[in-house]
Amino acid sequence: MRPAIVLLSGGLDSYTAAAIAKADGFALHALTIAYGQRHARELEAARAVAARLGVVRHLELAVDLRGIGGSSLTSDAPVPRDRDVAAAADIPSTYVPARNTLFLALALGWAEAIGARDIVIGINALDYSGYPDCRPEFVRAFEALAAVATRAGVEGARFRIHTPLIALGKGDIIRRGLALGLDYGLTHSCYDPDPRGRPCGRCDSCLLRAKGFADAGTADPLLAVRELR
Repeated sequence: MRPAIVLLSGGLDSYTAAAIAKADGFALHALTIAYGQRHARELEAARAVAARLGVVRHLELAVDLRGIGGSSLTSDAPVPRDRDVAAAADIPSTYVPARNTLFLALALGWAEAIGARDIVIGINALDYSGYPDCRPEFVRAFEALAAVATRAGVEGARFRIHTPLIALGKGDIIRRGLALGLDYGLTHSCYDPDPRGRPCGRCDSCLLRAKGFADAGTADPLLAVRELR
């Protein structure tokens, strides 16, 4: 089994992308970044998901981005709520400056260190709230960067960034995950959960998640979990 680094946030997208990579025969090395996000629930979910996937290793790195600022996810700035996400054309305050570039750079470093040439990330270019680092052109540019920024690259190795969800709607992602037997009750999507870790139900991520389960024609198991907490 070829090793692959998978960026694992604890959300349903990264969980599904990782499961697809595992089904494709990759041995998963999961990387979770504690980047100073405003809650720890996301990290707890990543641990649960990694355990369920049976990854080879789950590495948690602390890279505190609060000092950089520029995002409501790494500050006390209010998280947008009740937006019409489908109609929104702006990049919201929940965008973390260069986050996917930074995360992929860390994944690339670990990949080179263990001899992996494959990196998996659960970005999506359809239901993605306007983030510029979720687009196919960003992925292609990073692959080109990896070819010239690493010893392995200049020696002829080719790094590939796998984005199995990039062209799927949230409903399609959920249907794919359910076909793989995933338990989405383990995941966390909310940008601004309450002190007990329960999702707000009103931020962009919660709204996209709700629409995805509605489109998939199934109930979100996280809602039942939320009621029990």
